[in-house]
Amino acid sequence: MISRRAALTAAGAGLVALGTGAVLATRDKPEPAGPASTDNAGRTVWRNWSGIQYCYPQQRLAPTSEGEIAQALKSAPGPVRVVGAGHSFTALATTAGTMMSLDQMAGIIGWDGDQAIVRAGTRLGDLGPALAAKGRAMANLPDINKQSLGGALGTGTHGTGKALKAIHGDVTALTLVTPRGEVIACSADQEPEVFNAARVSLGALGVISQATLRTTANRRLHRHVWVEPIEQTFAEAEARWDKHRNFEFYAFPFTDMTANITHDETDLAATIGGHSEDDSVLELMRIMRNLLGFSTPLRKAAAKALISTSRPEDVVDEGWKLLSTDRPIRFNEMEFHLPAENQLAALKAVIAAIERERPDIFFPIEARRIAGDDAWLSPFQGAGRGSIAVHCYYKDEFAFLYDLIQPILLQHGGRPHWGKLHNLQGAQLAALYPNWKDFLAVRQRLDPEGRMLNPYLKGLFNV
Repeated sequence: MISRRAALTAAGAGLVALGTGAVLATRDKPEPAGPASTDNAGRTVWRNWSGIQYCYPQQRLAPTSEGEIAQALKSAPGPVRVVGAGHSFTALATTAGTMMSLDQMAGIIGWDGDQAIVRAGTRLGDLGPALAAKGRAMANLPDINKQSLGGALGTGTHGTGKALKAIHGDVTALTLVTPRGEVIACSADQEPEVFNAARVSLGALGVISQATLRTTANRRLHRHVWVEPIEQTFAEAEARWDKHRNFEFYAFPFTDMTANITHDETDLAATIGGHSEDDSVLELMRIMRNLLGFSTPLRKAAAKALISTSRPEDVVDEGWKLLSTDRPIRFNEMEFHLPAENQLAALKAVIAAIERERPDIFFPIEARRIAGDDAWLSPFQGAGRGSIAVHCYYKDEFAFLYDLIQPILLQHGGRPHWGKLHNLQGAQLAALYPNWKDFLAVRQRLDPEGRMLNPYLKGLFNV
């Protein structure tokens, strides 16, 4: 949208115009204080991607087979938690017991017609080219593709597209290794209760070792990115979700502008280069925050003028190359999934709250649409939903997400993304999920001793 050179040139011109004081204003905050690299017992620290979650596991394992997983679940120090890329912002993976990685259990291991049988340790970014080699593709991909398949299933990871489900919605069968060492193959016809619970399970039932995924033909997509006034986006968003294979938009606080992204299937030849550099835009927004955060009108005028000069972006390539984006700038995030009819009203309220009370925020707010499915703990269980994701820079305070943003999203019927920040527990979650008690019953049956439950999960399930 805005090239790195253009962004930095524009920002530099503003700094020169405002003088030395403005230069000082752009200095970033120091790195947040981090935990010690080892604890008193000499155990090495593990931290998630954004840095806010950490632990000192007593043992770390990387099994290579279901038999090794089963043995570890029965005998390794508990609680046992599986970690993928560490892209969840909640404490799902933390443990003082055993941290298990499935990185040694990755890749496509078979096919059932056009359905791929994939090991759970496979990173989504690796799955794309592996499927493409067979002329196939995942129907959709999330914004970031560094996650493992198992982690994506466990947290309900999704992309955008009104007719496209989250990743777990394309799972037709999976294999679960339970804390008692039992290996359960399940599907809609075989062990259906386990299947309904395990497709989105927060890693609370055991360890998913593999999953069978529906795939689609590997097609080229036309990616179109443009900016416009936020009023126009709100007026046309519903029609765009109806029209395009994939549509999402980013609302930039303190700009009255949005960045819009569509993906549609095409027979056009692939283009060379032209992929957007979103980090350049964030760098520009951070500078505007630091320079003009004292005056919302000035900040809006300057940022709007700069963003408005950006040129539309058009890129054609295979879908797995375009649907996900690298995110080199770290952040913390809260995301809720709301009834589609409430999404835009909730987003307006979120933007108003941020512009009224949080001038330090400069990350855009992401709005997507996802089709419904029937997994018990899926945020999209029952009907399609609209997502609202609020981000803040990893060096900035994020507690406001709980106090300022979460109440708005709950008021509009939102359910939390399991891998993103929220502080709901027990009865609050039970009220949002019709099959909450059904899930707890399966969890109790498969893991009566709570081998998979760390303190965070115990709080969620009120155990």
